[in-house]
Amino acid sequence: MKAPVYAFFKSDPVFQHIDGRPCHVFTCAAAHCRNPTNTVHRYLDTKDSNSTSGLRKHAEKCWGAEALKAAQSAADANTVRSSGILASGSFSGAIDKIFERLGKGRVTYSHRAHTKVESRAECVRWVAESLHPVGIVGDRGFLSIAKTGRPDHYIPSPSTVSRDLKNAFVKCRNRIAKYLQEYDGALSFATDAWTSPNHRAFVAFTVHLEHNGVPLSLLLDFVEHNSPSL
Repeated sequence: MKAPVYAFFKSDPVFQHIDGRPCHVFTCAAAHCRNPTNTVHRYLDTKDSNSTSGLRKHAEKCWGAEALKAAQSAADANTVRSSGILASGSFSGAIDKIFERLGKGRVTYSHRAHTKVESRAECVRWVAESLHPVGIVGDRGFLSIAKTGRPDHYIPSPSTVSRDLKNAFVKCRNRIAKYLQEYDGALSFATDAWTSPNHRAFVAFTVHLEHNGVPLSLLLDFVEHNSPSL
């Protein structure tokens, strides 16, 4: 059993008789198998008793097509296991592809750990969407939750998240600027000003347009006014 696909299953299949038929029972190696059953039965009394098609179908559904393709490029199953690919999540692939594979509906999570790049991207998205300070990734409690049971799991430092957040902002700003310059339609600009409870005055500048038939509002700038009140 040297084919790379065997790496997705526990190394010792169980021999059983099911309904009087001899078969090997392979158990998925994923911590949380995505298939209805975490086993694959391969009956030994058929002409294709050495076929791995059932194993490949299970692995693709559970681990994803990109993971299966990456493993198939290895010499054999032992090479895949010894390389640490399954444990470290070193398979190639973008995180948005993983989300597409998981689909909509109930939130589920991949058994494959994020790569370092993906962890950095997820932290940037987390602090931006949830309005967290970048220092939260260095919080003792958060690190305890993230690293217990896997102490080597990579979590970017607050300074790394801060730098990545700024780089993401610059790229997003340039993309929006290019989009607005090339926009073939009417752009409506607006401004709003207010004073916070601690007497600090702010001004916001926005643009409003239609994108694929959907109204869209974008914040262009947000500045603090020099005067004590507005």
